Amino acid sequence: MAQEDTITIYTDGGCSGNPGPGGWGVVIIDGIQEAKLSGGEAATTNNRMELLAAINALEAVSQNSSWSTKKICIYSDSQYVKNGITSWIVNWKKNGWKTSSKKPVLNQDLWQRLDALYQQLDVSWNWVKGHAGITYNEVCDQLCQNEIRLQQQR
Repeated sequence: MAQEDTITIYTDGGCSGNPGPGGWGVVIIDGIQEAKLSGGEAATTNNRMELLAAINALEAVSQNSSWSTKKICIYSDSQYVKNGITSWIVNWKKNGWKTSSKKPVLNQDLWQRLDALYQQLDVSWNWVKGHAGITYNEVCDQLCQNEIRLQQQR
């Protein structure tokens, strides 16, 4: 469990097909309780779902006055999200949201939302191996898979 001055978050996102119906899942641990969040979209990509997991987690933290002033430790199995927000985004913004190969950054809308949240909160990003038996990562994956099934039924 998290320490009292730290919020621990696990996130995951995925799709059935890419693009295809997708889902995301989040577990927020504040040392006292665990909050689970999830959502999905009928037609999306894996990367968009990974980003939306992180965005929805940080939005929930920013809207909770007892959480928003604490340190936040995010665990994601997405190198795309972790590297994008901690490293690549610096040059994307400098280069007018273009990649090093001068192409538009994919998912710019979501990167801008994530960056705005990242700038207002005290967040550290950590990568975890997916499907490796890490309890909360597996819970997030289940939430994600449940959302994908819901989207497929619509």
